[in-house]
Amino acid sequence: MVKRTGQPGYLQIADDLRQQINDGRLAPGQSLPSTARLGEEYDVSAGVVKAAISVLRTEGMVIGQQGKGVFVRDQADTDPTSQAAPAAEADVTTKQLTEVLAAVRDLGERVARIERTVFSERPQADQPGK
Repeated sequence: MVKRTGQPGYLQIADDLRQQINDGRLAPGQSLPSTARLGEEYDVSAGVVKAAISVLRTEGMVIGQQGKGVFVRDQADTDPTSQAAPAAEADVTTKQLTEVLAAVRDLGERVARIERTVFSERPQADQPGK
């Protein structure tokens, strides 16, 4: 079951499945339980389960086969250079996030300037009918 820890449910599920893979409860070549079964086990929607599996796919822990299921990858078969990929992707993601935050900050400042201009009090003499 997913706990209310502040960590998104899909990451809690991914952490749990990753632990099961690392400690051998889910062996290489073994299929993961179905999305419906995992949803029942963790008491979450199919979308949350799919997001968790997507995290594991990105990490190279599992591989999906159309129409057959999702299977645990043999970590010995993975390319050693692919282990650096998550770190490189994290660097790219961090850079992109920094750029987005800077753009949002800039946009906020621009909106504040526009609001000050548009909503500033006009002097009494400029107001019609006074």
